[in-house]
Amino acid sequence: MSGESALDLAARRLEQAVNVLEQRLAQRLKTAGAEAGGLFDQDRANLAAELDEARARERELEAAGAEASAALGRAIVEIRAALNGGAPPPSSSAEH
Repeated sequence: MSGESALDLAARRLEQAVNVLEQRLAQRLKTAGAEAGGLFDQDRANLAAELDEARARERELEAAGAEASAALGRAIVEIRAALNGGAPPPSSSAEH
């Protein structure tokens, strides 16, 4: 023998195999991390788009609420005038 026992050779081969395994694992983790980062970016973009849509819908609902409130106010004035037997006062805003 060349000074190394079979056990020493087996231990060295095992150490080399562990090193190769660690390198492959590190590469797989790097690849998986890159893929996960891409998915995170995609999720973030989707959430940002949904937030923009929700904000636009909120503005639309606020405008519709303001229009409904104004129409209700005009209706109240007309109903009060009708109950009091008089004509409603002229509206200060243009009717749509």
